[in-house]
Amino acid sequence: MEPHEAEELKEHAEHVAHDTSMRPVAFTMSVLAVMVAVTTVLGHRTHTEAVLDQNRATDQWNEYQAKKIRSYNTGLADDLMSVLAVADKSRSEKIAKGYVDHQAKWNEDLKEEQEKAESLEKQVEVAEARASRFDLGEALLEIGLVVTSVTLLTRSRMYWYFGIVFALVGIASAASAFLLH
Repeated sequence: MEPHEAEELKEHAEHVAHDTSMRPVAFTMSVLAVMVAVTTVLGHRTHTEAVLDQNRATDQWNEYQAKKIRSYNTGLADDLMSVLAVADKSRSEKIAKGYVDHQAKWNEDLKEEQEKAESLEKQVEVAEARASRFDLGEALLEIGLVVTSVTLLTRSRMYWYFGIVFALVGIASAASAFLLH
């Protein structure tokens, strides 16, 4: 819901609020408009969180890939040294030992980098699921607000009750986003 739409609904509700029988409906609309705004902001922030987490995961996978390439290149150099005839065997063995040490460290680092990247990907999935719940909650709250506003036009409280039902389901959906971890 756009800010100007919420303002128009509020103004219309204030105009109708002079009719005391419709004051509860107007109040409900005001509360729903605030809830829609809050849910919208929470949804947008959660979408942003998901994008930032995805960027972090991508960076982490890039770090993993860079270390994997270094490890592969070191392995190639080690293989190359093992088949070449070298004049200074002791120096060659010292360099080869250094390569083995590097390989062991990189193998350990690769496992750590992979775990970090997978953890970040899980955070992305949770943030996307939370954002979807906020989006659903926002949509249901907006539907509840619109259906409730029909009460002002028709003077039939049946629409108010339907609007409240939609709003309650929307609140439950938005609240359930906080349960995801």
